[in-house]
Amino acid sequence: MTIGEVIDCGMAFPHVTMRSPYGPDTLVLEIGGKQFCLLDLSGEWEFYNIKVDPDYSVELRDSYGSVRPGYHMNKKHWVSVDFRGDVPDSLHRSLLRHAYDVTMRGLPKKVQAALTADDTL
Repeated sequence: MTIGEVIDCGMAFPHVTMRSPYGPDTLVLEIGGKQFCLLDLSGEWEFYNIKVDPDYSVELRDSYGSVRPGYHMNKKHWVSVDFRGDVPDSLHRSLLRHAYDVTMRGLPKKVQAALTADDTL
């Protein structure tokens, strides 16, 4: 998967926003103001960081050499995933969806309700 494909996949989910709170070379994908994916735009990193369920994090790291504890992130809740490696593209897409869902579930109920109410309009 490429950085562009990761961005496109993440931005395809409802209510996702992009911003660069850590400088122009770091892109963050968010839902409800909470981050679920971080990408380096400078080309230095060959990976992206995503938020994951802690148990799933362990499973992923045990199953794939291209998945490591999240670089500069909480190692329990974040993993780094190489763009190239032993993770198939279909799993990259599933991981992004998982990160989005985990983050959505962690939002306050009022924020979740406001976001899902927009979907019914």
